[in-house]
Amino acid sequence: MSNIKIYAFSDEASPYIDKQIDALLRNGLSGMEIRNVDGVNIADISKEKAKEVKAKLDAHGLCVWSIGSPIGKIGIQEDFEKHLEKFKHTLEIAKILDAKNIRLFSFFMPKNSDPGVHKEEVLARLGQFVEAAKGYDITLCHENEKGIYGDIPERCLEIHKQIPEIKAVFDPANFVQCHVDTMEAWELLKEYVHYIHIKDALEDGFVVPSGKGIGNVQKIAKDFMARGGKEFTIEPHLKVFSGFEELEQGEKFKAHCEFASNDMAFDVACESFKSLL
Repeated sequence: MSNIKIYAFSDEASPYIDKQIDALLRNGLSGMEIRNVDGVNIADISKEKAKEVKAKLDAHGLCVWSIGSPIGKIGIQEDFEKHLEKFKHTLEIAKILDAKNIRLFSFFMPKNSDPGVHKEEVLARLGQFVEAAKGYDITLCHENEKGIYGDIPERCLEIHKQIPEIKAVFDPANFVQCHVDTMEAWELLKEYVHYIHIKDALEDGFVVPSGKGIGNVQKIAKDFMARGGKEFTIEPHLKVFSGFEELEQGEKFKAHCEFASNDMAFDVACESFKSLL
């Protein structure tokens, strides 16, 4: 257990980097999956701001495990060239922060359409991300997310088989929200999983502390560790936080829990996972 590394989306505790650092330290975490800094998405911050963040984290013995980027979270029919430039900037930010991973997605599908129609375009775009990332020593990690091409395990598997350079971020709650059995998804994808997002949900899709939903978080984490896995990112989603609206396509926040503050919700998410471990 001593070699387990737990990170978190600390922007769910506060939009401000100093407060995010406080939240990580009081919960005894190793660092963050960085998503928003002082109200700005990580893919949009300047190189100078990234250097400032790195210095603050270094001063407290914390690291950036992964860039929780919005890359690939655009419609498949939207302008890709502009998005590719954003990805190239994100690579530079990751280099400054010494992040080893970038989380990305496989593009939102048009509503009521067959995602299979867009398979080749999705793979071609993901391939361009891989090409752009060559020489950076950064692992690209695809997260299963509702509404994108890779929202169900079968299509995630297609991505990993076709583009083995892209690893998986396994998010149990997102699979629950897509009405997928998480154990079946795990069996299909576990060979490709680089790390796990700790987020749980009930059958109705509402997010709850890990172990309180039907995501089989404990079973999956146990098997992941038995296979040599040791990195986890806690993604609380237990209370509305700054920047949430930018992450979801018109989705309303879905959590059964009521917390007095974002700090409290963040701490509960951390404690619930540590209790499971």
